[in-house]
Amino acid sequence: MILIRRLQHTFLEIILVVLCIALAIMAPGFFTTDNLLNVLRNVSMQGIIALGMTSVIIAGEIDLSVGSAVAFAGCWAAYLTGRFSGWPAGVAVILALVITVCTGFALGAFAGIIRSRYGVPSFISTLALMTGLSGAAELITNGFPLTPFPAWYNIIGGGYLAGIPVPALVFVVAFFAMHFLMNNTVFGRSVYAVGGNAEAARLSGINVRRIKILVLALTSTFAAIAGIMQSSEIMSGTATTAKGWELDVIAAVIIGGTSLTGGLGTIRGTMVGMVFLGVIINGMTLMNVSEYWQHVVRGVLILGAVLINRMQAQSAATRFAGVGR
Repeated sequence: MILIRRLQHTFLEIILVVLCIALAIMAPGFFTTDNLLNVLRNVSMQGIIALGMTSVIIAGEIDLSVGSAVAFAGCWAAYLTGRFSGWPAGVAVILALVITVCTGFALGAFAGIIRSRYGVPSFISTLALMTGLSGAAELITNGFPLTPFPAWYNIIGGGYLAGIPVPALVFVVAFFAMHFLMNNTVFGRSVYAVGGNAEAARLSGINVRRIKILVLALTSTFAAIAGIMQSSEIMSGTATTAKGWELDVIAAVIIGGTSLTGGLGTIRGTMVGMVFLGVIINGMTLMNVSEYWQHVVRGVLILGAVLINRMQAQSAATRFAGVGR
């Protein structure tokens, strides 16, 4: 099964390279430095969330609240910055950002507690959280963008460091951190064990409840960080941002090879899946493909990835049954 996953990653990476070559020929301006950096910027914020979502899905759960969490985080950061306006500007913003990240962690942990202690499926608990956070963002802003940020705040989401967009650098750092966490720590191995067989994991001494709470809290924290960067890019807290991001995030994770049934998936695959999705969207935009068709293509990609996952799972189960006999 591990070999199949590696081949799947290699196959996806080859397709990505071929796609880039094709777009360089067909889409004017695709293979330019500015456009490639634009692709990186566009996928970075969703990509950061997708890295956390990978751990959630590997653990056998799902988080539908991340899009609303991004909008809420941006609005909450703007609101807190305004409330601390009497403080020195730098201190006010930093304090607001720290509280925003901590709030994101707490919200994810809350969803995890509802899931693990009361048996409410994460699909339902995070769906409720999605609705609640969307309403909370509207209440905070009263339907109007909040703009209390100083000019330097734009660096976080709209700035460059050594010619590379800051969000892209954060994405790369998050990738290496999550790759290490999922592959080289007890926590990462526990996430895979819980997703593979929660009861067996519990009997082996793993605290299944804690693992589920932590993966949801981690993903919500990443959503809060993405919300901060989003608010920095547009220099306001706006309740209508990040609509539908949860679908793109989950799509990238699935395209990257993570199994919706849990227990299987890689951070590397999600990274490639996110870039793959971003390249396709960027290429279609450059070729003036209708936005409606872009949604159709996304749907086909998601369905195709799910079908491939299911066929691989069935194939592995058949081989295992044959060995057992």
